[in-house]
Amino acid sequence: MTETPSSVTVLGAGSWGTALAIHCARRGFPTQLWTRRSDHFDAMQAERRNGRYLPDFPFPELLTPTDDLETALTSGPNMVICAVPSHGMRAMVKRVRDVFDRNPALAAPMYLIAAKGIEVESLDNMHAVLEQELPESHRPNIAALGGPSFAAEVAGEKPTMVVVGAEHESTGTAIQTMLSGSNMRAYFTEDVLGVEMGGTFKNVIALAAGIGDGAGLGLNARAGLITRGLAEITRLSVQLGANPATISGLAGMGDLVLTCTGGLSRNRRVGVALGEGKQLEQILEEMGMVAEGIKNTLSAHKLAQREGVEMPLVQTMHAILYEGLSVPAAVDALMGRRLKAERD
Repeated sequence: MTETPSSVTVLGAGSWGTALAIHCARRGFPTQLWTRRSDHFDAMQAERRNGRYLPDFPFPELLTPTDDLETALTSGPNMVICAVPSHGMRAMVKRVRDVFDRNPALAAPMYLIAAKGIEVESLDNMHAVLEQELPESHRPNIAALGGPSFAAEVAGEKPTMVVVGAEHESTGTAIQTMLSGSNMRAYFTEDVLGVEMGGTFKNVIALAAGIGDGAGLGLNARAGLITRGLAEITRLSVQLGANPATISGLAGMGDLVLTCTGGLSRNRRVGVALGEGKQLEQILEEMGMVAEGIKNTLSAHKLAQREGVEMPLVQTMHAILYEGLSVPAAVDALMGRRLKAERD
């Protein structure tokens, strides 16, 4: 008897969800790419590509777009990739639970979190959100994806290294195996928190690095921002219980360097435009995409205050985005801080 191949459902048809769907389909897994908007589905169905987010990459034969969440989940996927923006994750997962509550005979799939963020209101990470909202029998199957991975390069089959964080090794290694192929190498770690924290907080530092570039502060400033940003990310992540080795690896330093220096980084692009003097509302309207760092700055700032962790770059970004601080004043404030040792 021929064994039925594993299948994948991707929830969220932005650039990252689309890239992961393309990758999984190329790996030989029948893959459904779900979008909540019927007009978006119609366009993808007709064009066999995601013309809004990744227009240069045609869909492989095994990739099927859909706007029917019930069908996307009841078709029996082995893995569900959650790629909706972090601020919409809880509402999405509640809908997922409703589908499984209506179909209790369905086997629990593995879940791979592909969004990077912390809820602003609850300060919960995405792993906690899924644990709170999914049926109890599904909770051991949750993992988080991290590492330096621009969507366009994954879709374009450029070599990419990522890390899968899962509390249960069987879940993590199964997803690691499904993702790994000729153009992607996945590593495994049990430090889910470290994977999520590194992926979330690097967006804030990428905004700061972009502002520096847009304001013409130079390469010295960029390198300093990245390095001190990593120190801040490490301080807060370790305080919350993450392993510092995770923050110095792919999910932390790797993703931070890419997002702060790469031209494909949405967060860096927003920062560059801010540094050039543009208004945030205008920048986001022109992009037409989500820059997670905007909300990540709020959650990082609140977490730092709650935990009593000093994060001057995060504090400065919060002041720029939400308190009206000008870029020149922010530079003066950072450079004029009390002198101290590099490692307190």
